[in-house]
Parts: sequence; C-alpha cells; structure tokens
Amino acid sequence: MRILKRFRYQIALFLSVLGPGFVTAMVDNDSGGILTYSQAGAKFGYLPLWTLLPITLLLIVTEEMNSRMGAVTGKGLSDLIREEFGLRTTFVLMALLVVTNLTNVMAEFAGIATATEVFSISRYASVPVCAVLVWVLVVKGTYNSVEKIFLAASFLYVSYIVSAVMLHPDWKRAILYSVKPVMMLDKDYIVMLIAMVGTSISPWMQFYLQAAVVEKGVTAKELNASRLEVIVGCIGTSAIAFFIIVACARAIWAVAPRDIEDAGVAALALKPFGIYASVLFAAGLFNASLFAASILPLSTAYTVCEGLGFEAGVNRRLREAPIFYWLYTLLIAGGASVVLIPRFPLIKMILLSQVLNGVLLPVVLVFMVLLINKKELMGEWTNSRFYNWVTWASVAILIGLTLALVGITVRSMAG
Repeated sequence: MRILKRFRYQIALFLSVLGPGFVTAMVDNDSGGILTYSQAGAKFGYLPLWTLLPITLLLIVTEEMNSRMGAVTGKGLSDLIREEFGLRTTFVLMALLVVTNLTNVMAEFAGIATATEVFSISRYASVPVCAVLVWVLVVKGTYNSVEKIFLAASFLYVSYIVSAVMLHPDWKRAILYSVKPVMMLDKDYIVMLIAMVGTSISPWMQFYLQAAVVEKGVTAKELNASRLEVIVGCIGTSAIAFFIIVACARAIWAVAPRDIEDAGVAALALKPFGIYASVLFAAGLFNASLFAASILPLSTAYTVCEGLGFEAGVNRRLREAPIFYWLYTLLIAGGASVVLIPRFPLIKMILLSQVLNGVLLPVVLVFMVLLINKKELMGEWTNSRFYNWVTWASVAILIGLTLALVGITVRSMAG
C-alpha cells in the first residue's frame, strides 16, 4: 500500500512539473530538423539511425543543466549571465540571439508555407493567418493556458509515427541500424551525420527551458521530477526523428535514393503508399513549424527582457510588460513578412538559420558550464566531477560538430 501511495505521489509530482523540458525538446523537431531527418532517410535510408542514441545523450546533458539552474536559482539563463558576467557581455549576446532567432522564425514560417502548399493552400493565405494565431495565443493567454496548448501540440507529433507505420518499413533493419554505428568515407554521409547532431541543440533552447522552469515555479524540491521530465522529452523527440527517417527511407530511399529540396517533397513522396500517410506527414510538418513559430519568438522575448532587466512573462499583461510583448510581436511580423516576398529562397533561409545557430551555440554552452559550476550560485547542486567530464566532453563535441556544420553550410551556400 505504501509503495502504491509513493508511486501515485511520484506521478503527481511528475505531472506538476510537466511542460518546460518536454515542450523544449519537442520543438527541437522544427522545420529545419524535419528537413534534415527527411534528407537523411531519403538519401541514406536506415544507416544514419545510430546517431540518435548519442544525440539523445547530448540533449539530456544540456537540458538537464538548464532545468537544474532554473530550479535552484529561480532565475533565467540571461539573467544569470548579466549578474555574473556584466551588462555589456549580456547586451552583445542578446543582440546576437535576436538576429539568430529572427532567422529561425523566418525558417519556421517557411516551413508553414511549405506544408500548406502540399495541401494546395497558398502561403499568402496560410502564413498571415498562422502569424495572427500565434500572436493571439500568447498575448491573450496565461502561462498555464499557453503551456497546455504547447503540450497538446507536442503530442500531435504522433502523426509521424502513424505515417511511418502505414508505410510498412523494414523494421528489422531499422532496429539493427539504430544500435549499429555505420561510418563511410563518403563526404555527403559525413555531412549528413554532422547536420543531424548540429540541428539537435540550438541556442534558443537553453534560454527558453530555463525561463519556462522559472515561470512555472519549479524549485529544487521538484528537481528529480523535473530531471525525469527532461529525459522523457529528449527520448520523445529522438523517437519522432527515428520515425521521420524510417518513413523517408521506405518511401524515397527504397525506391530511388536522392536529395530532397524540402520536407514538403518528402510528404508528397509518401502519396504512392497511401494518401493518408502523405497527409499525416505534411500535417506533422505544419504542426511542428507552427509550434516552433510560437516558441521561438517567445523564447527570444523572455531572454532579452530578462537579460536587460525588463518585465517579462506570459502571465503579465501588455501594459505590465510592453517590451516583452512588442518584441514578440515584431519577431512574428518580421518572420512572416519576409516569407511572403515573391520567390523567397525558403531553403537558403533554413540553411542560414543553421549557420547562425552554430556560431552562437558554443558561446552559450560555455557560459552554461561556467555558471553551473559556481558554488556560490548553485550550492550543493553544482556538477559532480564525473558529470563535469561528461558535460565538457559533450560541449566539446557539440562545438566541434556545429562549427563543422557552419563551415560546410557556408561553403554550400557560396556554391
């Protein structure tokens, strides 16, 4: 009986903190991530699946640190950077983040345009409507109501699982290559592996997760439950990536391995295997892009206002946090407007957003590790020696891979 009560308590505690870590991890599969995973399956089939295990580990390590810092200090990452490293450093970092995230928002609206055009809906209709919906969601909502909608959107990623199952892929091969590392001296294959890791962690994630943990009111008492939530979210986002790769391996690679221009092409490639599989894949792309188009401006507004000392938070009204809401509005309007420019290069915008993410990510990760090891800041919750080894190794790998991705992407854009 005591065991049952303890189990019920742990479930209730987990549900009470559910939100920040799970939502942040799920948004990682945005339009750029879906394009990357679709391309991996379309060109290399099941071979790249093994990378999802180390990707999941890297996600867990970085997100757990953010969750822990938010719960222990009660402050967002940008707030801590300002206090520990000064306003000038914070201002430069915030300026870089705004530029980077603006390109990310553009990429998400590009994903919305691509997804709706699969359904023969013009971007000139879908993008403005979605921009207004995204704006109303946050400006008129509270943190609890917005979080519930975000959680619901997270579970809509199941459409990728259903579409993959409908294709009847080679599950035996998929499982085998999920645990069997395969390396080839093939430039395109190596670039794809780097891209898969490089798109898994973005600078905005670190700031949003910690800010969301603080606004939700998670404390050190709920740290174990918060850590579990992060782990569940990271495993969930990697599982979705698995089914995206498997679906494209079955529908495209098994027929004729090739490069694809965007995730919309992947959705159309599923049509011969059943219209519902194609529709579900495109619907998943639309949901992911709309979801990320909501989170990214919100993350930026949180981060900048915290870092520069302005009032911020969905629970505050427009008159209480004008800078927060105006910045959120301008990011949405700017991101949506650019995509409506005739002959706008959607794919180049997604590539540019990846480059800027890669430039900023190493800086953010170093700040994170320095902060979490400050005894006066974290008390007993600093990293252990073993965890520090794991963390610094993860940071070094991420920095190396993301910088390699930047170099490769810049070269491809120049070409």
